[in-house]
Amino acid sequence: MQTFIPQGSKWPIPFILDPYHLSLDATVSFIVSALLAIMINAEGQAMISTILGDLRPGAKDRFHFNAFLHLDITGSICFLVAGFGWPKKIDIDPSKFKHPELYLFLSRLAGPLANLLMASVAVTLVYVMRALGMLPLVFLMVVGVNVTTAVYNLIPIPPMAASTLITMWIPEESQMLRKAVNFAGPFILVGIFLAERITGEGILSPYLNPIVWKVVKVIVG
Repeated sequence: MQTFIPQGSKWPIPFILDPYHLSLDATVSFIVSALLAIMINAEGQAMISTILGDLRPGAKDRFHFNAFLHLDITGSICFLVAGFGWPKKIDIDPSKFKHPELYLFLSRLAGPLANLLMASVAVTLVYVMRALGMLPLVFLMVVGVNVTTAVYNLIPIPPMAASTLITMWIPEESQMLRKAVNFAGPFILVGIFLAERITGEGILSPYLNPIVWKVVKVIVG
């Protein structure tokens, strides 16, 4: 899995924890960045789905801005294995939308877009700290993890945002198939990237990491 090291940083992007060479600053920064990525992704989906019309009773409970309440077991494991992950699935009712399929996709897409916004905010702090002569390692980690999470949402496997374009076309009478795809998706993703770590052979990362590098280089400069 190829990575690059941004100017002024000692950490590669995409960042993956190495259990044989752990450092306290890198580990803490990565955990904080992953929690931020999870919270921002989940709340972005909740906000846009609400704006687009999912106003049913109880929907407001999605807005608690507590990353720990958004933790998903397989999503958290994927952060450790691959440097990206996902929050617990946000409950969205497409029947509340004027245009169900389009608005559902936009709601799911809001997650990775929120991650890019978080990365942009962190970049502002990177510039400020550089101007003060400080090394903004933590904020560079926030940038890297959020950009990685956003870009890897291009994978068309649930629960990634791009998978909505596929699962929405499964006929209503095939609900069992839709449920099976949604259930299996997270395990498939973890399996793919665990295989990458064990074998050292890229499966999906060689196609996505160059996009991550380019986005980080553009926004960090």
